[in-house]
Amino acid sequence: MADELWSALPRPLRQVLDGTLAGIAVLDTDLRYRYVNPALAGMNGVPAERHLGRTIAELLPDIDAREEVLLAVLADGRTRETTSSGHTRAASPLRRRYWHGAYHRIDAEDGRPLGLVGIVLEVTASRQQQHELEQARSRLALLDAAATQVGTTLDVDTTCGELAAFLVEHLADAATVELLPHPDSPHARPRPDGGRRLRRAALAATPALLDAVRRFGDRGEHVDYQPGSAIPRCLDSGRPVIENLLGDEELARSAPNAERVAQYREIGIHSGMIVPLTARGHRVGTVTLMRAGPSPGFTADDAVAAQDLAGRTAITLDNASRYSREHDVAVDLQRAMLAEPGRPHPDVDVAFRYRPAGTGALVGGDWYETVALPDGRTVLAIGDVMGHGIEAATHMSHYQAMLRAMALLEPTADRLLARLDHLACEVHDYRPSTCLVVYAEPARGRYALASAGHLPPAVVRPTGELALLPVEPGPPLGTGLNGYAPTTVVLPPDHTLLLYTDGLVERRDEDIDRSLERLTALRLPPGAGPAPLLDAVLAHAPAPAEDDIALLAAAPVAPRPGRRRGEVLTVLTGGRWNARR
Repeated sequence: MADELWSALPRPLRQVLDGTLAGIAVLDTDLRYRYVNPALAGMNGVPAERHLGRTIAELLPDIDAREEVLLAVLADGRTRETTSSGHTRAASPLRRRYWHGAYHRIDAEDGRPLGLVGIVLEVTASRQQQHELEQARSRLALLDAAATQVGTTLDVDTTCGELAAFLVEHLADAATVELLPHPDSPHARPRPDGGRRLRRAALAATPALLDAVRRFGDRGEHVDYQPGSAIPRCLDSGRPVIENLLGDEELARSAPNAERVAQYREIGIHSGMIVPLTARGHRVGTVTLMRAGPSPGFTADDAVAAQDLAGRTAITLDNASRYSREHDVAVDLQRAMLAEPGRPHPDVDVAFRYRPAGTGALVGGDWYETVALPDGRTVLAIGDVMGHGIEAATHMSHYQAMLRAMALLEPTADRLLARLDHLACEVHDYRPSTCLVVYAEPARGRYALASAGHLPPAVVRPTGELALLPVEPGPPLGTGLNGYAPTTVVLPPDHTLLLYTDGLVERRDEDIDRSLERLTALRLPPGAGPAPLLDAVLAHAPAPAEDDIALLAAAPVAPRPGRRRGEVLTVLTGGRWNARR
């Protein structure tokens, strides 16, 4: 049939069919080849003459030829297009090849179907490009989702937990994150058997697997991995390790230890993938993904997606580690610069607390001091240098040293603040600082106060209730404005004076009056001494704090014998006071 038609075709048309790059074939009604052009013969890897008389299935058994489409064209004569896939006899490194074909029915003059003409083009490259584009879009969508769910804090373990949970939601049935120990940790020492020890920072799994997977090592535990197992290999190579459907012997070599094989089989884990956590050229740990039950094995596309997530998370983890180290150094620096306050006289019990802010690595300027005067009084002081950073911390230590020296020369709190303001502004040009100074005479219950722009002190009653003392705030130290008003109060011997910096009460979105009301609403342990009171106050402070917190509490060591304990606080001079019972 086709031979007669072929010979009847004009020579130019036959030259076109033989010379085109599109594969062209003529099939009879039994779908046997009657003509194949050179292009199709090359696609199939079989000479043209060996096609004749054979069906597609006989000649190319590894091709999904979509014969149902060809039979439909023979049946109704309607032209159709379809895509077939598989492998021909032509050598190819591709995992699968794709062809797009258009099929037309050939009819005799009386309308009888004689066969089909198929025109075929290989579309593997475009299919591959489309697949890669779809995978890229999928990975971008995954990374976009991860950006809002992973790395929401600068806490290392929190970030690891977010990554593990995200992987279980999108790529795995179970996931763990292991981190290399710090080089100074004893866990970083080489194992006698040559294996590796990592800390399990996070674990997540589907509800059905969670309890079983925890038996392999829960969060915070150190896990040992035998030499040559998957995680050490991943760390050594810096590349993903994919292991699907391993036999028992292979799994015993790949698992952390050979005993793990039975546990994996018991809960149905059949495939694993380990990807490195690499940040700025150095490894910080690994991420392990596991699949169980009906889930398929991991693919190369899964590995690319997991690497993208791990790479981005590793940078976040490295930033978090750097932040933690810098913050620790900053806190140590501030503690070192915040010199130990002087000893008060024995008749007053004084306690101090300092808590750094948890929102940055910059040191602050909070400070406190006590000075025992020769006349028996004790000077209590607390202050806060404006701003943060090394300069603020340096000026903090200078203010503390100046107050320690000048308190021995000035007889009252207001004159001491005036002297400090003069030195800070005209002599040293320091940053401004708030400051509250108290000249305490516990034996008489007298406390003489003056404030340089500092928040009012509080007094804690034996019942644990708090009230604010009325101290008129003057300008901060270092402004040169001077003008500090003295205030004197008399407190019963069983009351405790509380000095604090603004980090204890201030909130960015709250009026200061409301913040102070929240402080006075606290109920502290009744009858507690200064140290336990400060611990109780800090227990109500936000963690992490938005700003540094410095606290000082002072109380008479013992009540004076025979002295009646009043319940109303008395203001002798300065300020205005509403007594609170």
